[in-house]
Amino acid sequence: MGTVGQVYVDEQDGSSNWLTIITGLFGMSETFVPVERASWDSEAVTVPYEKDFIKDAPRIDSDGRISPAEEEELYRYYGMTHDATNTAPTGRDSASTGGPGHDSTGPNTDTAMTRSEEQLKVGTEKVETGRARLRKYVVTEEQTVTVPVSRDEVRLEREPITDANMGEASSGAAISEEEHVVTLHEERPVIAKETVPVERVRVDTETVTERERVSGEVRKERIELDEDTSAERPRNT
Repeated sequence: MGTVGQVYVDEQDGSSNWLTIITGLFGMSETFVPVERASWDSEAVTVPYEKDFIKDAPRIDSDGRISPAEEEELYRYYGMTHDATNTAPTGRDSASTGGPGHDSTGPNTDTAMTRSEEQLKVGTEKVETGRARLRKYVVTEEQTVTVPVSRDEVRLEREPITDANMGEASSGAAISEEEHVVTLHEERPVIAKETVPVERVRVDTETVTERERVSGEVRKERIELDEDTSAERPRNT
């Protein structure tokens, strides 16, 4: 489901009451789950709830104390009864109370404290951005093609009378009227249409990887030394 964010303990007896589970795409959401029904096997915390049920739990600010009214609301949601008391967090990424004391000034506290900070956890999700489709339609355009054509033209040829053509020249009447008819021909372009395939077109996709900058606010703990020097130091004698 996610990772354990914080464990909340009772301010009166130090018992663990609630833990938060970090969920969401970028790990930016924390949801409260009762510790009473959780089990720990030294590697993971197991709770008897579905992920969607946990994500729908009441939204409560996870960076401060839980009020009695808020705690009672959580118990009602998980079907539990309890006399609500103020509950405060012990720290982030912890599966226990983290030490003998739950207050930095309480008893049995060691000489060190843990500094924690939030870090951005960035992931990706695939979403639909659009669709591309092939559509075929018909357009009409003018096309010009040059073709050779031939035709008959009339021209006169004159040849002198020689011994070779004397017989043909004197075979008719001496003087007469006559006419010769010659049929002329020419070629004209004839248009015919033929449908032929010219190419194949298909849609394909290519995955392009780019770098995109994302930003978000994170909280960080800072530790500084506050030294009390008001006490008078003893003088050497």
